[in-house]
Amino acid sequence: MSGHRISVRVYYEDTDFSGNVYHAAYLHFFERGRTEFLRTRGVHHAELVTDGIAFAVRRMSIEFTAAAHIDDLLEIETRMVPGTGARLNLVQTVWRGPTKLAEAEVQVVAIRMGGGPARLPKAVVERISKL
Repeated sequence: MSGHRISVRVYYEDTDFSGNVYHAAYLHFFERGRTEFLRTRGVHHAELVTDGIAFAVRRMSIEFTAAAHIDDLLEIETRMVPGTGARLNLVQTVWRGPTKLAEAEVQVVAIRMGGGPARLPKAVVERISKL
């Protein structure tokens, strides 16, 4: 499956005292990447909520390999890897030009707004799976 990319600019608020991007800021970058990945496939969080379903991150593993800095223009790449009807498995990579800065393996699950797991609606699975 091909990857989806969005650009993200690093702002002062994303950095720590050393001038590097604070590790928790990458979670925001990854979230934006996942949201836009879904949006390009016609899946919108607001529509899922009307069906009583939401996405929740179940697991995330991040490897940091280089630092990003204020004013850097980053690319957040999101790729889907095989999953199940209730789980969405993704690999997300932060790039600064040709340099990989961080990579996350993410597992997202569907949950009912009242609590508990949910299967993704068939139409959502079809939209997410399209190239």
